[in-house]
Amino acid sequence: MSELDIARTSAPDSAPPSRAARLGEWIGMYTVSVLVALTVSAILVEATGGDWRPVMDALVDGSVQNPGRWGETLGVAAPMLLVALGVVVSAKAGLINIGQEGQLAIGAAFAVYFSFLIGGPGPLNVVILLLAGALGGALWAGVAGVLRFWRGVPEVLSTLLLVTVAGQAVAYGLRKSSLLLADEASRGNRNQVSEQLAPDNRLPRPDIFGNEFPITVYIALVLAAFIAFMLARSVWGFRLRMLGQNQRTAQRAGVSQRQYGMVALMIGGALAGLAGAAMFAGGEFSFGNYRLVPGFSANIGWTGLLVALVARERALAAIPVAFAFAALRTGSGFVAATGVESRITDVIQGLLVLALLMPPAVMFILDRRRVRAVSAART
Repeated sequence: MSELDIARTSAPDSAPPSRAARLGEWIGMYTVSVLVALTVSAILVEATGGDWRPVMDALVDGSVQNPGRWGETLGVAAPMLLVALGVVVSAKAGLINIGQEGQLAIGAAFAVYFSFLIGGPGPLNVVILLLAGALGGALWAGVAGVLRFWRGVPEVLSTLLLVTVAGQAVAYGLRKSSLLLADEASRGNRNQVSEQLAPDNRLPRPDIFGNEFPITVYIALVLAAFIAFMLARSVWGFRLRMLGQNQRTAQRAGVSQRQYGMVALMIGGALAGLAGAAMFAGGEFSFGNYRLVPGFSANIGWTGLLVALVARERALAAIPVAFAFAALRTGSGFVAATGVESRITDVIQGLLVLALLMPPAVMFILDRRRVRAVSAART
């Protein structure tokens, strides 16, 4: 219950805004914030010598309107959503996990190593690949969990530092043929690449209305619904939320901070690792071409973290936010045809993130002022 709700029940003679009025305030805040962000983006485009109308048209064409583009956008949105779901789970336990980029990279490396090591029939190997990726991400996040709950190292620090360690570990693996590096005949003129995943070991890519995308999209949507249900309706979710809101009260109620916190961190890492494995087996990113290469994560870990932040750590709200971020990413390739630097989409993305983060902060300030006004009126 928020402070405004408490004030509403404790001071019935006051006149706090109704639910409809608050909904209107939220809608108005978001509308104004997004319009301001788009206006500033248009001004920046004009200032760099371009025309904002073709740029916006190019973003829409490249992300959803042109044939096959919304399928590509869905394929990019799926790993972002998986990463964001992991952030949501960790955040509900009151933990700040910002190492998704490293967990994703380790998950992809585990997927590559064990898929080629174990082999097997195509469908079975796809399952092994995805499970190996989730295991790798969970173990990597578990390192931060051990440091947090047994040595007292803040997870926000350890997860961030482990991103660098993960990058170096994967780079080392790509230099050793016994680990990740493809044999000389397979890698051609490239120095650090893994073996290419066989066609029958890749994730299926159904075609709907001329749009092809991997089944990772369905997996991510099912997991989003499942996590939303577990967090809202299960005993485990209630205890996890209790731990995140008040650790002392949760411990008095018998909720183990070490147990639930460790599980939450490892689930977050597992989902990031699953995203890395799915990227490898799904072929969403053409530069990898079903191979593990340096820079494979392509900042999806960081972007997924932003998705969760903008979605205010809500699993279902992360679905449209992930699609919006993916649309900016897939549409940016069409911006260059307008004569404007494609990096301008990064600026637009940053402005939209700020626009979506501003309303909660403003509403928090307004609610505090209303509570103070109610208290002053009572005294």
